[in-house]
Amino acid sequence: MSNSLSMGIPSNAVTLTPEQVAELNRNLSRMRHDINNHLSLIIAAAELLRFKPEMREKMAVTLSEQAPRITSEITKFSAEFEKTFGITRE
Repeated sequence: MSNSLSMGIPSNAVTLTPEQVAELNRNLSRMRHDINNHLSLIIAAAELLRFKPEMREKMAVTLSEQAPRITSEITKFSAEFEKTFGITRE
């Protein structure tokens, strides 16, 4: 099966050092924090729109910027995760 979602998974066990585990944990924590910030902006913009509809243009920009930022955070972490575990895209 050849598509963009195919993955090359290591055939042997992967061993991580404590430092690698700590780094992955830091990256995961950073990603969660950043995504929560983006989601908070979405919630705040939606709430603001309820009470100040005249701000819809400004809030539309804020809302439209958040999904790509969330995607970017997930992509960055996924790349680091795949690199650490030796997972390749085929």
